Amino acid sequence: MQRDESAWSTPETFRFADDGIIPNNPALSLAVFRDAIDLKGSPDPEHLIEKTFRRHGWVGVWRNGIYPYAHYHSRIHEVMSIARGRACVRFGGPHGAEIDLKAGDVVVLPAGTAHQKVRATADLVVIGAYPPSGTYDLCRGSRAEHAKALMSIPEVPLPSTDPVRGKSGPLVKLWAAETLAAAAQRAEDAA
Repeated sequence: MQRDESAWSTPETFRFADDGIIPNNPALSLAVFRDAIDLKGSPDPEHLIEKTFRRHGWVGVWRNGIYPYAHYHSRIHEVMSIARGRACVRFGGPHGAEIDLKAGDVVVLPAGTAHQKVRATADLVVIGAYPPSGTYDLCRGSRAEHAKALMSIPEVPLPSTDPVRGKSGPLVKLWAAETLAAAAQRAEDAA
Protein backbone atom coordinates (compact mmCIF):
# COMPACT_ATOMS: atom_id res chain seq x y z
CA MET A 1 0.00 0.00 0.00
CA GLN A 2 1.25 3.49 -0.79
CA ARG A 3 1.01 6.38 1.65
CA ASP A 4 -0.81 9.58 0.81
CA GLU A 5 0.50 11.66 -2.08
CA SER A 6 2.12 14.31 0.13
CA ALA A 7 4.54 11.82 1.70
CA TRP A 8 5.88 10.83 -1.69
CA SER A 9 5.62 14.15 -3.49
CA THR A 10 7.86 16.19 -1.19
CA PRO A 11 11.27 14.57 -0.93
CA GLU A 12 14.22 15.75 1.07
CA THR A 13 16.90 16.41 -1.55
CA PHE A 14 20.67 16.43 -1.18
CA ARG A 15 23.51 17.33 -3.52
CA PHE A 16 27.08 16.22 -2.86
CA ALA A 17 30.25 17.60 -4.40
CA ASP A 18 32.88 15.58 -6.21
CA ASP A 19 35.73 15.19 -3.71
CA GLY A 20 38.26 13.79 -6.20
CA ILE A 21 37.61 10.20 -5.12
CA ILE A 22 33.80 9.98 -4.93
CA PRO A 23 32.26 11.70 -7.97
CA ASN A 24 28.66 11.87 -6.77
CA ASN A 25 26.27 13.23 -9.39
CA PRO A 26 26.82 16.69 -10.87
CA ALA A 27 23.21 17.18 -11.99
CA LEU A 28 20.81 15.03 -9.98
CA SER A 29 19.82 15.12 -6.31
CA LEU A 30 19.62 12.22 -3.92
CA ALA A 31 15.92 12.07 -2.98
CA VAL A 32 14.66 10.80 0.39
CA PHE A 33 10.94 10.10 0.55
CA ARG A 34 9.79 9.60 4.14
CA ASP A 35 7.03 7.07 4.86
CA ALA A 36 6.63 6.51 1.11
CA ILE A 37 5.36 2.95 1.41
CA ASP A 38 2.82 2.07 4.09
CA LEU A 39 4.05 -1.14 5.70
CA LYS A 40 1.68 -1.09 8.70
CA GLY A 41 0.10 -4.45 9.29
CA SER A 42 1.99 -6.16 6.48
CA PRO A 43 3.31 -9.58 7.50
CA ASP A 44 5.76 -9.41 4.58
CA PRO A 45 6.98 -5.83 4.06
CA GLU A 46 9.82 -7.07 1.88
CA HIS A 47 7.37 -8.52 -0.65
CA LEU A 48 5.25 -5.36 -0.58
CA ILE A 49 8.25 -3.15 -1.46
CA GLU A 50 9.54 -5.58 -4.11
CA LYS A 51 6.09 -5.69 -5.72
CA THR A 52 5.91 -1.87 -5.74
CA PHE A 53 9.29 -1.49 -7.43
CA ARG A 54 8.57 -4.22 -10.00
CA ARG A 55 5.13 -2.78 -10.81
CA HIS A 56 6.85 0.42 -11.89
CA GLY A 57 9.50 -1.30 -14.00
CA TRP A 58 12.46 -1.20 -11.62
CA VAL A 59 14.45 -4.42 -11.96
CA GLY A 60 17.27 -6.41 -10.37
CA VAL A 61 15.37 -6.33 -7.08
CA TRP A 62 17.49 -7.42 -4.11
CA ARG A 63 17.13 -7.99 -0.35
CA ASN A 64 20.08 -7.32 1.92
CA GLY A 65 21.58 -4.64 4.10
CA ILE A 66 23.85 -1.80 3.04
CA TYR A 67 27.59 -2.31 2.69
CA PRO A 68 29.62 -0.86 5.58
CA TYR A 69 32.06 0.81 3.17
CA ALA A 70 31.58 3.72 0.79
CA HIS A 71 30.63 2.59 -2.69
CA TYR A 72 28.71 3.89 -5.67
CA HIS A 73 27.38 2.83 -9.05
CA SER A 74 28.67 4.87 -11.98
CA ARG A 75 26.48 3.38 -14.73
CA ILE A 76 23.06 3.04 -13.07
CA HIS A 77 20.71 4.75 -10.62
CA GLU A 78 19.42 2.87 -7.55
CA VAL A 79 16.40 2.87 -5.24
CA MET A 80 16.48 1.52 -1.68
CA SER A 81 13.71 1.14 0.86
CA ILE A 82 13.88 0.03 4.46
CA ALA A 83 11.57 -2.95 4.98
CA ARG A 84 12.49 -3.64 8.61
CA GLY A 85 14.59 -1.91 11.22
CA ARG A 86 16.46 1.37 11.08
CA ALA A 87 19.79 2.51 9.65
CA CYS A 88 22.03 5.52 9.60
CA VAL A 89 23.53 5.79 6.13
CA ARG A 90 26.25 8.17 4.98
CA PHE A 91 25.52 9.42 1.50
CA GLY A 92 27.97 11.38 -0.63
CA GLY A 93 31.21 9.96 0.78
CA PRO A 94 33.22 11.16 3.78
CA HIS A 95 32.09 14.77 3.29
CA GLY A 96 28.46 13.87 2.70
CA ALA A 97 25.51 13.58 5.08
CA GLU A 98 24.47 10.92 7.57
CA ILE A 99 20.76 10.25 7.18
CA ASP A 100 18.62 8.16 9.52
CA LEU A 101 16.17 5.88 7.71
CA LYS A 102 13.30 3.77 9.03
CA ALA A 103 10.85 1.22 7.65
CA GLY A 104 8.78 2.70 4.82
CA ASP A 105 11.37 5.29 3.81
CA VAL A 106 12.57 5.25 0.19
CA VAL A 107 15.85 6.72 -1.07
CA VAL A 108 16.64 7.20 -4.76
CA LEU A 109 20.33 7.57 -5.54
CA PRO A 110 21.49 9.05 -8.82
CA ALA A 111 24.46 7.32 -10.44
CA GLY A 112 27.74 8.25 -8.77
CA THR A 113 26.30 8.85 -5.29
CA ALA A 114 28.29 7.13 -2.56
CA HIS A 115 26.48 5.29 0.19
CA GLN A 116 27.70 3.45 3.30
CA LYS A 117 26.00 1.98 6.36
CA VAL A 118 27.21 3.75 9.51
CA ARG A 119 25.02 1.83 11.97
CA ALA A 120 21.83 -0.21 11.90
CA THR A 121 19.50 -2.24 14.05
CA ALA A 122 20.03 -6.00 14.04
CA ASP A 123 16.73 -6.56 12.19
CA LEU A 124 17.60 -4.30 9.23
CA VAL A 125 16.31 -5.47 5.85
CA VAL A 126 16.75 -3.26 2.80
CA ILE A 127 15.11 -3.77 -0.58
CA GLY A 128 16.80 -2.26 -3.60
CA ALA A 129 16.30 -2.11 -7.35
CA TYR A 130 17.46 -0.36 -10.52
CA PRO A 131 15.78 1.15 -13.56
CA PRO A 132 15.99 -1.12 -16.62
CA SER A 133 18.27 1.33 -18.43
CA GLY A 134 21.84 1.29 -17.21
CA THR A 135 24.38 -1.33 -16.21
CA TYR A 136 25.20 -2.36 -12.65
CA ASP A 137 28.75 -1.77 -11.44
CA LEU A 138 30.28 -1.43 -7.98
CA CYS A 139 32.90 1.26 -7.45
CA ARG A 140 34.74 1.68 -4.17
CA GLY A 141 36.45 5.00 -4.68
CA SER A 142 39.79 4.52 -6.42
CA ARG A 143 41.27 7.30 -8.58
CA ALA A 144 41.07 5.06 -11.67
CA GLU A 145 37.35 4.42 -11.03
CA HIS A 146 36.79 8.13 -10.50
CA ALA A 147 38.17 9.06 -13.91
CA LYS A 148 35.98 6.46 -15.65
CA ALA A 149 32.94 7.44 -13.57
CA LEU A 150 33.20 11.08 -14.64
CA MET A 151 32.71 9.88 -18.21
CA SER A 152 29.92 7.36 -17.54
CA ILE A 153 27.71 9.19 -15.00
CA PRO A 154 26.42 11.83 -17.47
CA GLU A 155 25.54 9.04 -19.93
CA VAL A 156 23.22 7.19 -17.52
CA PRO A 157 19.68 7.67 -18.83
CA LEU A 158 16.97 9.07 -16.61
CA PRO A 159 14.50 6.45 -15.41
CA SER A 160 11.20 6.55 -17.28
CA THR A 161 9.26 5.80 -14.09
CA ASP A 162 9.29 6.68 -10.44
CA PRO A 163 9.85 3.47 -8.41
CA VAL A 164 6.82 4.09 -6.17
CA ARG A 165 4.47 6.30 -8.21
CA GLY A 166 5.15 5.28 -11.80
CA LYS A 167 5.34 7.41 -14.95
CA SER A 168 3.93 10.62 -13.47
CA GLY A 169 5.71 10.32 -10.13
CA PRO A 170 7.63 13.17 -8.53
CA LEU A 171 11.07 11.61 -9.07
CA VAL A 172 10.57 11.72 -12.84
CA LYS A 173 9.60 15.40 -12.63
CA LEU A 174 12.38 16.32 -10.19
CA TRP A 175 15.18 14.72 -12.18
CA ALA A 176 13.86 16.02 -15.52
CA ALA A 177 13.87 19.57 -14.13
CA GLU A 178 17.36 19.13 -12.66
CA THR A 179 18.66 17.76 -15.97
CA LEU A 180 17.30 20.79 -17.84
CA ALA A 181 18.78 23.17 -15.27
CA ALA A 182 22.20 21.47 -15.51
CA ALA A 183 22.12 21.69 -19.33
CA ALA A 184 21.21 25.38 -19.14
CA GLN A 185 24.05 25.99 -16.69
CA ARG A 186 26.54 24.20 -18.95
CA ALA A 187 25.40 26.31 -21.92
CA GLU A 188 25.71 29.49 -19.87
CA ASP A 189 29.19 28.49 -18.67
CA ALA A 190 30.27 27.78 -22.25
CA ALA A 191 29.04 31.14 -23.52
